[in-house]
Amino acid sequence: MATGIQDDRTKSHRGAVLDALRTADTPLGVTELAEQLGIHANTVRFHLDALVAQGLVDRHLEQPTGRGRPRTVHTPHPGMDRGGQRQYQLLAKILLSQLSTAPNPEATAETAGRNWGSYLIDHIPPPRQPTATEATQRLTAMMTDLGFAPEPDTESSERIRLRHCPFLELAEEYSATLCPLHLGLMRGALTELRAPITATTLEPFAEPDACIVHLSPTNTRQRRTRSK
Repeated sequence: MATGIQDDRTKSHRGAVLDALRTADTPLGVTELAEQLGIHANTVRFHLDALVAQGLVDRHLEQPTGRGRPRTVHTPHPGMDRGGQRQYQLLAKILLSQLSTAPNPEATAETAGRNWGSYLIDHIPPPRQPTATEATQRLTAMMTDLGFAPEPDTESSERIRLRHCPFLELAEEYSATLCPLHLGLMRGALTELRAPITATTLEPFAEPDACIVHLSPTNTRQRRTRSK
């Protein structure tokens, strides 16, 4: 409990030092801050060091108007505080809700995913076309970087299990939009690679602990299309 009280006091003093600098009309030194806040100069110096390290406060020397040594003073770093709370999940929810109201939300999401998939994939220098195995490895590496924990099926080269969804809470609510976006990511990546395979479907929550991506040769798909 004592540690918790000490941490609260530290946050309080540090916040007070930063607020004093932000409201001051001129740069302030350690002594001025200590007198203004009623705390020991060493405590002020400790908090100033931490604030400078965090990039919230700038420290510089102020040249004296007459004889004497330059004075070390501090000013708040210009710009917004980067240490505050983030609400990226709320932002994603807002954007997904808007996407869901598009005339064709599934196709719109899939197109957005394609565009980003072509940007995110680790390219193979032209003019060489990758094999299906190489393309699957590149695709798996990309999905790993994105946090999907992909696991190629040991029984079939045409299936990949996604063991983790980095947007799980959103996918449970917006699966009709988010899952096509994920499929688009993979399709865009494979198209950018000029791969001989493509992602045909994505089965969300096909297994209790995984979604399943189905792959198929592009030539096979083309032949099937022509035969129809």
